[in-house]
Amino acid sequence: MVSDIEVDTIGEDESKGSMWALEQKIDQPMDEEAGRLKNMYREKKFSAILLLRLAFQSLGVVYGDLGTSPLYVFYNTFPKGIDDTEDIVGALSLIIYSLTLVPLIKYVFIVCRANDNGQGGTFALYSILCRHAKVNTIPNQHKTDEELTTYSRSTIHEKSFAAKTRRWLERHAFKKNALLLLVLVGTCMAIGDGILTPAISVLSAAGGIKIDHPAMSTDVVILVAVVILLGLFSLQHYGVDKVGWLFAPVVLLWFLFIGGIGIFNIIKYDSGVLRAFSPVYIYHYFKRRGKNGWISLGGIMLSITGTEALFADLAHFPVSAIQLAFTVIVFPCLLLAYSGQAAYLMYNKEHVSDAFYRSIPDGVYWPMFVIATLAAIVASQATISATFSIIKQANALGCFPRVKVVHTSSKFLGQIYVPDINWILMVLCIVVTAGFKNQSQIGNAYGTAVVIVMLATTFLMILIMLLVWRCHWILVFIFAALSLIVECTYFSAVLFKVDQGGWVPLVIAAVFLLIMYIWHYGTVKRYEFEMHSKISMAWILGLGPSLGLVRVPGIGLVYTELASGVPHIFSHFITNLPAIHSVVVFVCVKYLPVYMVPEDERFLVKRIGPKNFHMFRCVARYGYKDLHKKDDGFEKKLFDSLFLFVRLESMMEGGSDSDEYSLYGQKTHGSRDLLLPDTTTTDTFSSVVDLTVSTCDSIVPAKSPSSVINSNMSSGQGSSHTEVDEMEFLTGCRDAGVVHIMGNTVVRARRDSAFYKKFSIDYVYAFLRKICREHSVIFNVPHESLLNVGQVFYV
Repeated sequence: MVSDIEVDTIGEDESKGSMWALEQKIDQPMDEEAGRLKNMYREKKFSAILLLRLAFQSLGVVYGDLGTSPLYVFYNTFPKGIDDTEDIVGALSLIIYSLTLVPLIKYVFIVCRANDNGQGGTFALYSILCRHAKVNTIPNQHKTDEELTTYSRSTIHEKSFAAKTRRWLERHAFKKNALLLLVLVGTCMAIGDGILTPAISVLSAAGGIKIDHPAMSTDVVILVAVVILLGLFSLQHYGVDKVGWLFAPVVLLWFLFIGGIGIFNIIKYDSGVLRAFSPVYIYHYFKRRGKNGWISLGGIMLSITGTEALFADLAHFPVSAIQLAFTVIVFPCLLLAYSGQAAYLMYNKEHVSDAFYRSIPDGVYWPMFVIATLAAIVASQATISATFSIIKQANALGCFPRVKVVHTSSKFLGQIYVPDINWILMVLCIVVTAGFKNQSQIGNAYGTAVVIVMLATTFLMILIMLLVWRCHWILVFIFAALSLIVECTYFSAVLFKVDQGGWVPLVIAAVFLLIMYIWHYGTVKRYEFEMHSKISMAWILGLGPSLGLVRVPGIGLVYTELASGVPHIFSHFITNLPAIHSVVVFVCVKYLPVYMVPEDERFLVKRIGPKNFHMFRCVARYGYKDLHKKDDGFEKKLFDSLFLFVRLESMMEGGSDSDEYSLYGQKTHGSRDLLLPDTTTTDTFSSVVDLTVSTCDSIVPAKSPSSVINSNMSSGQGSSHTEVDEMEFLTGCRDAGVVHIMGNTVVRARRDSAFYKKFSIDYVYAFLRKICREHSVIFNVPHESLLNVGQVFYV
């Protein structure tokens, strides 16, 4: 059933009719009971031994990308050769201070502290900001969500500078959209990293073959790199967990080898390169080389690539383990590796194109080649996994079309596989590798992507420091000034190389940004349509217990994006069909700016109207890391929550003189919402829960489902049923059949819209809607139980 519905903007004053007060009383939000759970999550304490083990494991997941940079830095810094050996000392000095200022000080000791309960990346920073200010462009949050144990935020005093910052952000929609755009740009550039990192790392590692076989064609090296990339992407569906045990030892060996070779080269060739620790050589470098020195910063910047992946892959390790691994192993080994290469180049400057492999002693060359290839694969794996996580987060926040997400590990929640994105990354990665054929142009593209991600992180961190940490403005200014000076300097350098490969991430990011922004725009408009066209609860009450229709046996699950109010698809449905199910449950699935929602806090259940209406609302809440798995049993969990709600509600009514008091002893003002208690930790309700579960699993209706339903509906006095009677009634309805009623809202541009809007909505957004996964597939709804209600909405 499809009808054309045109919704105009409804003013705030017009939406408040004469029945507003009545509706507020009848259909109150679920705010009282949602605040009763205590915070069960505490920051974990780690023993010294466990901390060392976690630091060791973090090497394989977090530092692979940053660690493989010595493969290609000096070549990209001096692509046309070295004219003066003093330039090598100046370049080494730039590398030393870049590693010190950006990865060590900025990321490891500052940015990593801004994690969202252990989650990193631009979307994690955005979710923290959304919790501290109303900057989310989809306004579906409610104060009940703030009571989640994972919804951590600090209190802001209204007269503080943080409060002024919050009001400044919330004042105009333009600022909210600009913030979202900044996050999307950083995200799209991070996706570009997932394409360029495997290309440059594997190609650089495979290039070691030519050292022992100088006559070998470059095409053979590219073929070897392409084969390795094909194998890497083809094995993604097995998950990191299957081969993850190998990652940490490989990367540890890599760091120890490059650090040891660095010491060997410093002693053998020229220990004088250590004078590069004096920043004065940076000044001499720029004075001597001028514009060429400035342009060479694009190559220097590759020494800190992988730093943004360090923050994005933060999920599985405590910050203290990350800090320990970087300061004890990664940082000193990288400094030794670059210093060793510089010492070698002081006497062999003509070998700059393959300085890494040329500087390896003959006795360990082939073992080092194998380890380098494995390290390149590990580095590629880290960025591919980070890309999957980014896509999942963007999907959860309504910024990317729904795609299939596979959970590959039973141990780690964050290890996922996205088949569609995997094959897109593989094709683009092979195209980049075979198209450019050399490290230099790929390096130019890589540097462009990385510096833009870092700039986006810096701007978000400034807001975090003002709004969340409430730092003094002087500290914020120092952080912003140092970060922006370094990153803007690098950004100005990579702009010179846009025409030499730097355009690649810009094109890739532009395509992904277009897709994400159009999808988000359509998602916002669909939500606004739901909000503006929702049905008054007073209208539902006016229809009476039968809703003015025939109530047929069964349960109807009406899916909606609204956490309050009756969705328009319900009225659209009952207007066109003369029957509705005996039990109606409005199901709202919404994502919140938190990394996950504990299972015991996922469902909020509430009764709508009198008991004899048999109407309920269930809000299922998810975080951006939560996954919908086929074996999750969403429907079963929903019904378990519903039955438990009815059981506890009946117990409350029987044990109190008034139904205006909730299970937790606080007044609910007539609301009968319940947040279901944790069945594993709340001892007070253990007997109630045990009774409920046994009832749900073992009750067999004394009468047939249809006779129970018909007798209940004919009496019209559902409120006088005993506790067991209503449980029997609901069980009978579920056995009679469950139908999932979903809205299929088609969004189209108005006839008088501009061309770009028509193209974006009628073609791009329509195409994305057509190829994305349906909600019915995500929730594993059987095809025979699905009923789509179609509507057309013009924007």
